[in-house]
This record gives sequence, structure tokens and C-alpha cells, in this order.
Amino acid sequence: MTAAENVCYTLINVPMDSEPPSEISLKNDLEKGDVKLKTEALKKVIIMILNGEKLPGLLMTIIRFVLPLQDHTIKKLLLVFWEIVPKTTPDGRLLQEMILVCDAYRKDLQHPNEFIRGSTLRFLCKLKEAELLEPLMPAIRACLEHRHSYVRRNAVLAIYTIYRNFEHLIPDAPELIHDFLVNEKDASCKRNAFMMLIHADQDRALDYLSTCIDQVQTFGDILQLVIVELIYKVCHANPSERARFIRCIYNLLQSSSPAVKYEAAGTLVTLSSAPTAIKAAAQCYIDLIIKESDNNVKLIVLDRLIELKEHPSHERVLQDLVMDILRVLSTPDLEVRKKTLQLALDLVSSRNVEELVIVLKKEVIKTNNVTEHEDTDKYRQLLVRTLHSCSVRFPDMAANVIPVLMEFLSDNNEAAAADVLEFVREAIQRFDNLRPLIVEKMLEVFHAIKSVKIYRGALWILGEYCSTKEDIQSVMTEVRRSLGEIPIVESEIKKEAGELKPEEEVTVGPAQKLVTEMGTYATQSALSSSRPAKKEEDRPPLRGFLLDGDFFVAASLATTLTKIALRYVSLVQEKKRQNSFIAEAMLLMATILHLGKSSLPKKPITDDDVDRISLCLKVLSECSPLMNDIFNKECRQSLSHMLSAKLEEEKLSQKKESEKRNVTVQPDDPISFMQLTAKNEMSSKEDQFQLSLLAAMGNTQRKEAADPLASKLNKVVTQLTGFSDPVYAEAYVHVNQYDIVLDVLVVNQTSDTLQNCTLELATLGDLKLVEKPSPLTLAPHDFANIKANVKVASTENGIIFGNIVYDVSGAASDRNCVVLSDIHIDIMDYIQPASCTDAEFRQMWAEFEWENKVTVNTNIIDLNEYLQHILKSTNMKCLTPEKALSGYCGFMAANLYARSIFGEDALANVSIEKPIHLGPDAPVTGHIRIRAKSQGMALSLGDKINLSQKKTSL
Repeated sequence: MTAAENVCYTLINVPMDSEPPSEISLKNDLEKGDVKLKTEALKKVIIMILNGEKLPGLLMTIIRFVLPLQDHTIKKLLLVFWEIVPKTTPDGRLLQEMILVCDAYRKDLQHPNEFIRGSTLRFLCKLKEAELLEPLMPAIRACLEHRHSYVRRNAVLAIYTIYRNFEHLIPDAPELIHDFLVNEKDASCKRNAFMMLIHADQDRALDYLSTCIDQVQTFGDILQLVIVELIYKVCHANPSERARFIRCIYNLLQSSSPAVKYEAAGTLVTLSSAPTAIKAAAQCYIDLIIKESDNNVKLIVLDRLIELKEHPSHERVLQDLVMDILRVLSTPDLEVRKKTLQLALDLVSSRNVEELVIVLKKEVIKTNNVTEHEDTDKYRQLLVRTLHSCSVRFPDMAANVIPVLMEFLSDNNEAAAADVLEFVREAIQRFDNLRPLIVEKMLEVFHAIKSVKIYRGALWILGEYCSTKEDIQSVMTEVRRSLGEIPIVESEIKKEAGELKPEEEVTVGPAQKLVTEMGTYATQSALSSSRPAKKEEDRPPLRGFLLDGDFFVAASLATTLTKIALRYVSLVQEKKRQNSFIAEAMLLMATILHLGKSSLPKKPITDDDVDRISLCLKVLSECSPLMNDIFNKECRQSLSHMLSAKLEEEKLSQKKESEKRNVTVQPDDPISFMQLTAKNEMSSKEDQFQLSLLAAMGNTQRKEAADPLASKLNKVVTQLTGFSDPVYAEAYVHVNQYDIVLDVLVVNQTSDTLQNCTLELATLGDLKLVEKPSPLTLAPHDFANIKANVKVASTENGIIFGNIVYDVSGAASDRNCVVLSDIHIDIMDYIQPASCTDAEFRQMWAEFEWENKVTVNTNIIDLNEYLQHILKSTNMKCLTPEKALSGYCGFMAANLYARSIFGEDALANVSIEKPIHLGPDAPVTGHIRIRAKSQGMALSLGDKINLSQKKTSL
């Protein structure tokens, strides 16, 4: 074993710019200096030894002049020094000087100061020389009876490590520690002793636990955690022990420590699948979520609840706890609420849906009274969507939910109101019996709607579903009320003229004082500043939208008026009333057209809106049966088709989910009975503690670990230097979630020894080198593996570049350098397909500031094939439904979405066409627009698409 590979438990930061001192000056300081100087000299010696220097001449100096000192800092530094200094001769025998050191440590183990005793015991845990430890054993045993707990707990650890490494030195260790444990009162000492028994003599640990199993609740939390781990391991290895210890786990669910409760609940679920056990564990998780203040803890425990739900037999138990789960909604954090609502929605059944809806209704009303906060609106949106889903799955609930939700149509938050409107539209189409109620509530809140988008939707619903004379008349009354006095242009001009006179009278007094350089009065500013504020206050909503220049709502109004007028004609037989109603509708349209062409609105009416209103006027003037069918039947059929397609898609995704979760057992599968299973077969089950440790260390790819050779062969080797270079290097690039591990093979191709061979790396992009690889010495034609970690902070393409520098032993020249090829880190390693709703996609599209427009340049001639090729090469998911993309029209538009492992969103809009005039073999043309929050992600995705646009022929 080389000096660089010696085991060392101590890491010390070394300033690189300092000049290494000479051995003579260090010897001088250690011999003749004061305590401060000796401390500094000892630190320098430690750093030099860590860097591979051999300082045999200083060993005796330190034993003579430093070891006898009683200074605590020096004693602490000496512990580090004795840990790292070579203690054997080249042939492996112990140095004679170490006998003196051993004697000094025997004295320290009997020192009156407990800190010195404890530190020495900790140091002995790191010693690997049995000859040094043997004389110290009586002193170590004596420390078990010391008055101070710090000494006792370190004595237990020292005995444990010595027993594990050199059992012959203390063969009765388990018995000794068991006796110590029975009489010990301190929690940390008991924990260490129990830990030792678990690993050294599990039967003794179980015997001790059996004697005090009823007092487990009174133990400290650190000991309780170890007990949970022991019970899990014992029951995992030997299932017949479950009955003996499961009661203890139940008791630990009542522990005062949140960590113990969490571990006990997790262990209980793995040990028993009985409904009472699952219920107790779930109840414990829910209590933890409610009582813990840290949102990260809440999210972690919620994930455990969601995992429980995934098991088909546990789902029914959790359904009874839905109301308890909803208590988590008291948490203000939006992410926690989102997960809770999703979990509640997954668990809702006909038994508990009524209670769920009552709670959600209360929550919705609560959000109305809360002072406006950024998350309040989003939370309200979540609640509306959850109620929407409940009402679709359980139609009986819709009648209770709709009246409460429709109050929010007049809400200032457009997003929540839009969700309510979408829900109302689906409900009114699906549930015929609710139509009168919905129309009545819609007419009540219609005048209070503040958002033009919601106003348009409400108009459409009223126009489509008002089927009685009274309702149609009510709609017309509401429209007239919302439009104000007509004709609009004349009334606005009159209003301005009417308001002008009193304002002039008011402003005459002060205006006389305002004189310009030319000697004229400046009165117009006083008039213009006060008038609009007064005018907008009492303006009806629809009139306000129109004067602001939003004439799209006018086109929607024209369609609504046409629908209700045609329906009114079919309901009322009297010709005079028919004509009167149609004339009123036409008058409203004509006055809006007049307003659009005048100079009163802020923006003039668009040609599209003029065409739409003119078409509606023409339809009403002719009243043909064909138009009646289109306006009153075809529109509703389109909505019906859309809703049924959406429902079909949801059912399909739910079916896929349930298929995933259902445990299918083949007819010839063997049935395993727990009681008849051999111990070695049981060990094939995964150990939860081992898995959590692997997850913490970042080794999440357990399947690869099963066949390490295959996993390495599947990776692409990146060649870093040429075969003719003096040093050949190649690398495996392992991409983990937040870091990249480079496993570099370095081969010395020369006949010289290469000293200080160092891999120097640098990065471009949002990558950061975690630590600098340490230098190596390579023998002629030798090779070595160097590992380097690179931290990744965000999703974008990155480049790792660098060189290998080395010295040739015996050569007088400068350092040699071999430049490495660049390693390109691909963005695709961090991007995963994801899904979101259309509304969320549009919102993100509007918010994201970085856009990258890529021109399509490909040899693919089919639109669908090109889209599939882009999806495959960018790892994105197509949000546009399959039905919308089916068929062939020479043009295609699709929305793509993906999310990175860092939670960043990437959006893309593919807009492509097939130029028919260029013949059937013409390639696809068009654009792909990419939007992302960060510039790096937008550019990297664009580069990826550019590189992989053309299909390579195999």
C-alpha cells in the first residue's frame, strides 16, 4: 500500500500558497519554542506528512519535547499526528519509539480531565495496530466506570471497534457491554452500547430489549431510533419474530420524538399489512404533517402517504382517513396543499365524497375572507379544480357545489373565475336537471363580472342554454342593463357635452391664475384630468369593455343575441313580439357597429369582429332554417364532442394508472408463505435502511448495481487523448441527479516514471468542479483511475475541458502537459417528459422571457413522422391530443412540454407544414419556438433540435 493510499480519517485544509518549512527549523521550534510555537510547528509537521513527506528524524523530538506537555490543543494535535504518522518499519514491525507513545496514552486514559480521556478513547478507535492497543486494554475497561458520560460513551465505541478489528484482545466484549447497558442511565451511553450489541451480538441485544420492552417509551429518542432499526432488521431476517416485537413498534408510534414516530410508522408498514397497522401508520404520518412546521418534512411525509396509497390493499384503509388528511390544508404552503388535494381526490369514494365536498366548500369560502396573497388565488384555483373533478365523478354533488362556485365568477382573479366557468360549462352540458339552477345563478352574478374573458364565456353559456321565454327575456334585460343607454355613440357624446358645462364653471376661478408666456389662459388641463375618472365610475361593464376597444366581446354578444332571438321566434307564436325581439337584438348590434367605427373607443373595431356582427345581422334578417340549425344545434354538438373526447382521454389515463398499480399474478406463479420461507430466501427482499443509505449517497440506480459489468459497458467511453500521446486518457461519464462523476483512466505509455501526474479540469456553463483530483505517481507503462465530481446547478449544455500535467523523474525540464479533448454534457440527461394543462401552458408561455426560434431544416417528408422524431430527440411530451393531430391537412401545430430534474420548465410550439406545390417528396418546413425561464435552457434545446433535425439513414 503506498503512502497516498494509507487509511486516514482526518481531513485538513491546506493553504496551497505557503512555502514548506525545512526539517531543521521544525526541529528547532519543537525543541526550544514556547507552547504557541510548538503548536504551529506541530501543525506544519501534520500537513507535510499528509502531503506524503517522510519526517523520521522528528519522531523522537516530538516524543521527548512535545508529548509530555499538558496543553489541551497540543494533546488534540498529537492525536492527529499519531493517527497519520507511519508506525511500522518498512518490513512491517512496530517502531520501538511507539512503546513510549503507548505509555503516554495509558497515562492519558487515567487523566483526571474527562475531555482528554474521551478524546484519547476516540483516537483509539482509529488505531489499527494490535501491539499498541494490548497494553491499554485494562485502562479502557476502567473508563466504562468513569463518572462522566462523555468518557463512558467513548469507551463503549473504543471497545466496539477493538472487538470488531481484534476480537482476541477483548473476547468478552459483548458480555461486558451487556452488563454495562443494564446498569447505565445516560441515554447516549445506552445508545452506543445497544448499537454495539446489535452489530456484535444480536441475541444479547434482543435479550436486553425483551427485558425492558415495556419501558421503551420512556427511553431517549436516540435509543428508540436504534431499537426501531434492530426490530426492522430482526423481523426482516426472521419473520417469525414479528409477533414478539410488533407491539413495541405500536408503542413507539406514541413517542414524543417526530423522527422516532416517522421511522416506527415506516417499519410498521413493512412488517405488517393488516388494516389496523396501516391505519395506525397513516394516522401517525398525518399527525406528523400537521405538527411539523418545516415544509420539507411535510412534503417527505406526504410522499410516504402517497406511497401507501399506491398499494391496492392499503387504499381502502386510507379512504377512511380522507377527512384527517384534509386537516393538512391548514398549512399555508401551496405545494403541500396541492399534494394533499391530489391525494384526497385519488382516495375519494361514494362513501366520503359528501364530507369532502363540505370541507372543500368551506375552504373556498375561507379564501374569500383572507387578505389577498399571491398564493390565495392559486389555492382557490386548486380547490375549484378539485371540486370540478369531484362533481364530474359524482354527479350528485354538482347541485351542492355549483351555487357556491358561481359566486367566484365575479372574482378579481381571472384564473379562478376561468376554472369555475369551465366547470359550469361542463356541468350544464352533462347534467340536464341542473340547467335551470345554473342559468338562474348565472343571471344573478352576470352584472357583477369584472373580467372581459369571463364575460364572454358567461354570454356564450346564457345564449346556448336559455330555453324558456322568461330566461331569454332575462338575458336581454341583463344585456341592456350591462350596455347602458343606446344608441351608445349619441348618448356618449351627449354625456360629454352635458358634463362639460359644470366643469367649465368650476374651473373658471383657478384657471384665471394660469397664464402662459404668450398671455393666454391654460384651462384645458383642468377639464381633461377630472372628467374620465367620473365617467368610468358609473359606466356599465359591457359599455366599459367596448369603450376600451375590446370588440371581441361584441362579436360574442352578437352570436348570443342571434341564438336567443332565433330560439325566441320558435317559442313565441305572436308575429309582433317576434319582430320586436329581433329588432331589439339587431338594434344592439347596429349600435355596437356604429360605436366601433366612431372615434370614441380607445381602439377601433377589427374587420373580423365587423364581419361577425354583420353576419349575425344578416342571419336575423333572413331567419333561414339552415342558420337556425347551425347556431342552435351544431355549436352544442361541438362542445359535446370536445367534452366526450376529454372524458375518454381521462378514463384512458386512469385505466393505465390502475393497470400499473394492480398486482397481476400469473396462473403458474409460485405462492410464497412467510412461515415456510427459508431465512436465506427472505434476505432477497430489499432492506429499507440500506436503500435509504444508498439514496442519500446518490446511488439510486440499484438495477445497474446488480450487473456492474453490463452497466459500465452500456456507457459510452469518451476518449480524451490520442493513442500516440505519452499519457493516454479516457473517461466514463456518469450523470447523476445533481452531479456528474468522471471516471478517468490514465495510462503511462512511456518508459519513464511520471511524478505528480495531475488531472486539471475546468468547466464552461453552469457546472462547477467539486474538488481537485490529487496528484499520482505512475510507474512505466502503469495505469490508474482518477475520479472527479462536477456539480450541476441548472439545465443547459456544458463543457468540461482540461489537461494532464506531470514531471518526468530525473529530467531537468519544465512540467509536461497533455491537452485533453472536450467532454460535452448533453442537456437531454436532465430533461424528462412532463404534462400540464392548457391553461398552465399558456400562462407559462406568457411569463417566460427567453424565446429561441428554430427554423425547420429536415429531410423528413411526413408531418407526423417529423413530430415524433423531435419528441424522441428532445425528450419532450406532446400536449396536443392525438385526435387533434390525426388526419391530414398539410399543416400541423402542436405544443410540447418537458421539465428538468431541477424543476425548470421547457415549452415548445411546433408549427409545420408540407409545401404541396413542391411535390409529394418535398421536406417539411416551418418553425419551432422554444420558451424557457433561463437563457441557457432555451439555447441548449434549440441547439439540440438543430443537431438532430435531419433523419440519418441507417
